Amino acid sequence: MDAQGRGRADNIDPADQWVLNPNTGEYELRLSPSGPQSAVPGPRRSGSGRPAGGGGRGRGAGSGHAAAGGSVRGRADGADHDAASPSSLSSPSPSSALSSSAAVPGGEVPGPRRRRGAAAEEAASNRRGRRPVKKKSKAKKVLLWTGGIMAFVLVGTAGAAYLYLEHLNDNITSVSDDGASTGGFSKDKAINLLVIGTDKRTGSGNAGYGDSGSVGHADTTILLHVSKDRTNATALSIPRDLIVDVPDCQTAQADGSSKVIPGTSDVRFNTSLGQDDRTPSCTMRTVTELTGITPDNFMVADFNAVKTLTTAVGGVEVCLAKDIDDPDSHLKLSKGTHTVQGEQALAFVRTRHSVGFGGDLSRIQIQQQFLSALMRKLKSNDTLTSPTKMIKLAETGTKALTVDSQLDSIDKLKDLGLELGKLDVKNLTFTTVPVVDNPAEKVKATVVLDNATAPTVFQMIKDDVSFTKVKEEAAASKGAAAAAAAARLKGAQSAASAVRVQVMNGGAPPGSAQETLNWLQIQEGITKSENAGNAPAQLARTTLEYAPDQADQARKLAAVMGLAGTALKPGKSVENSQGLPTMTLTLGKDFKGAGVSLTAPTTVPDTVQKSTADKVQCAK
Repeated sequence: MDAQGRGRADNIDPADQWVLNPNTGEYELRLSPSGPQSAVPGPRRSGSGRPAGGGGRGRGAGSGHAAAGGSVRGRADGADHDAASPSSLSSPSPSSALSSSAAVPGGEVPGPRRRRGAAAEEAASNRRGRRPVKKKSKAKKVLLWTGGIMAFVLVGTAGAAYLYLEHLNDNITSVSDDGASTGGFSKDKAINLLVIGTDKRTGSGNAGYGDSGSVGHADTTILLHVSKDRTNATALSIPRDLIVDVPDCQTAQADGSSKVIPGTSDVRFNTSLGQDDRTPSCTMRTVTELTGITPDNFMVADFNAVKTLTTAVGGVEVCLAKDIDDPDSHLKLSKGTHTVQGEQALAFVRTRHSVGFGGDLSRIQIQQQFLSALMRKLKSNDTLTSPTKMIKLAETGTKALTVDSQLDSIDKLKDLGLELGKLDVKNLTFTTVPVVDNPAEKVKATVVLDNATAPTVFQMIKDDVSFTKVKEEAAASKGAAAAAAAARLKGAQSAASAVRVQVMNGGAPPGSAQETLNWLQIQEGITKSENAGNAPAQLARTTLEYAPDQADQARKLAAVMGLAGTALKPGKSVENSQGLPTMTLTLGKDFKGAGVSLTAPTTVPDTVQKSTADKVQCAK
């Protein structure tokens, strides 16, 4: 918005002319009607270069859209979009569409027009003593604007980007997902967003950090899972030094062709990006290979986002349990609480030698603490109700952001931001992929999966299980069904030799029915079993159907197979090849192999480190 071009006095911040209307929850452009408006010789152009405000029809540049775009710079500032920082993450918040008053060239700014007959209706209303319209409380309006703080800042500022529209679209850099994603998030499903921070040192003031020649590896990676009902979320950090298999990766080339970059085995996770010209889509494929979870979208941000975002919000309060003087990250702070921004904030999230055990896992924890503090700061102050701060955050966030081709516009980012904005900060859990030191190394430099707990963490995310306590009423609504399912597992169990079951394949890998049959007969002594081939339909989850008089057999087979109570389906029996009544075990898409338990985990193992974003923690 160009205030001076509209006849306004000098030294007026354009953002201050946007006012939050408490009755509608929308920002409105308020221009004083006392000042004359300058005539506009021709149609003004918005940040996207299109005519704004309908100037060709005799109106001034009065649309909120054009006003927002008129005074902001484009991409000519040379901001870097390749490197990323773990802290350039954000919390989304609900946003409002722009409302504006049209300016008349050479005249006054007219007041709002009323409907025909409005005056008569108003007079009649006054005569009748009509009850005034109940207004929404300011507290509820504030919650609408701040309820999304518990996700990451870049998502939040982009989600709140109604203020700039076309100009902010010009800020966004997008690259192809190369078919590695699900095709983009859905409003009616759980969301898996991959946030990648690289160690590339390009960008203003960043050349002196670490390896200036890095091609930009996946230095910090977080898989953000948001539950289907939006009541909880899990931010899973993936260590850069985790030994993984990087799969073959098909990538789009600048000339429009496609190239397959060969995969590598037993390498650091961070080489899934940058190494051998790998793109973020290669990191997506590696995450899928590692966890079994396919991300919906990805985001990459640069070092400058940490500095500019923390400055835009007035600094972030962090806590130290001891004095820190780290010459590598240039962080020097005394024990206690401090408000950091800019270079100091970047130094805080980069430090590792002075905290914990001095390795990457310790740095992951301090980054998680920083992100939690950033979210609390945004939630507790007036950032998201201030037009000036919102403009700064939106401008900074979109410039620091590189997204996949499914998130290449403000509208798409806004939709994602609104979904993430439904979260409550107390139900966002930060955790890290469970790992142990690499036993193949004498000098411990890398880590490998902790196979005792990592599969449980991955399965909980895939099953959309909360890592933290959600609303009690939500849990209570599921209580009756859960109790009924648990009851099916209680009671006497028959001997293995008495269990009679037919096994069908209903979506498991080919050969699973025979594999299971062999295992049941040879390993578990359930000899009265047979392969019944393919099921008439595929199932997402394995089921066991049985007649009432077969409940003791069902409980025995459930114990052997590791079936949850929800997998047991009371019904009727069928006849086996000898004409005898038998149960039916249908292997679904969740089947992972004979002898692998199918009981979905419901609690996080005690050994898994986790924290919620509403808790203040001090770096040790």
